[in-house]
Amino acid sequence: MRSLSEGDGSLKLVGCSGSPFTLKNSIARRNYLLPFSTGDYLPALRRIIRAERIDLVIPTSDPDVLTLGKQRQRIGCRTFLPSNSAIARCQDKYAITRLLRGKKIPAPLTYRLRSRRDVERVFRRFPGRTKLWCRIRTGSGSLGAIPVRTPEQVRGWMNFWEGMRSVPSGSFTLSEYLEGRDYCVQSIWKNGNLILAKMAERILYIDTGSPSGRSSMPSLAKTVHDSKAIEIASRAIRALDRRASGVFFVDMKERSKGEACVTEINAGRFATMTNIHDLTGRYNMAVTYVRLALGQDVRLPNPYDFGGGHYLVRSVDTLPVIVSEAQLFKGIRSVMD
Repeated sequence: MRSLSEGDGSLKLVGCSGSPFTLKNSIARRNYLLPFSTGDYLPALRRIIRAERIDLVIPTSDPDVLTLGKQRQRIGCRTFLPSNSAIARCQDKYAITRLLRGKKIPAPLTYRLRSRRDVERVFRRFPGRTKLWCRIRTGSGSLGAIPVRTPEQVRGWMNFWEGMRSVPSGSFTLSEYLEGRDYCVQSIWKNGNLILAKMAERILYIDTGSPSGRSSMPSLAKTVHDSKAIEIASRAIRALDRRASGVFFVDMKERSKGEACVTEINAGRFATMTNIHDLTGRYNMAVTYVRLALGQDVRLPNPYDFGGGHYLVRSVDTLPVIVSEAQLFKGIRSVMD
């Protein structure tokens, strides 16, 4: 909403959430409590759309994307979402990794853990590796993700999530651990054509107490441009859906030798760090998305947009800010001077 407000002040925003506490922080002109987890969801959403004369619904989480995708013909206004098959495949990290590796697109070597009995056998498939990556196949924000060195650590991790968090057996994967830089490539597509793409590097992360020390939510990120990484991300989306439409963001990590690998594709929603893609460079991605969704003719001379030298800075108790490199340390004094 901040990106849309700064990019086009004529847009009228209406907020919906299943939490009244989330709505207290909304900057929308009107806000509605929407029962996401009940059978009243669709009728309630349709009432809001009629009352507010909504032109476009934009989901902001994986469950929202999945639900709206399935109900898109019954909502009563426009959506701009990928196909349901693309959404479903992207929300299963193991399925998307298998697809990409089958298409010879760089992605981490990954195996499914059907149960704790599989751990020793799967571990032997990574000879010589001192660290592996264990995570849950679904979810966001590095849910259930942890670096591991031994089979015992994997079994303990699975036992905790299955026993204390009710994660079903067979929900975990084990993959190679990628040591290199962490990228987010966000792009907008229409009917298989790439309209706009931007890229940022996560440098530091919001400390959520995660044992991995990493997540998709950076406390510090910067704009970068790597044409090879963007091309890999574009190939991955085309492999997923030749007629791709809507927004996708591709998370990528580098191997130790610098090769960027796709770790996941998020279909139908913007990254939580989207301000760095929207408020830098020549084009606001969120506004571009809305204009395409509303059927406007958007023609950009070059889909690759790079606003160099900008940083996203944020924490849990402050609004995210975008600052130039020259402003990053301005006004900060060191006691060592």
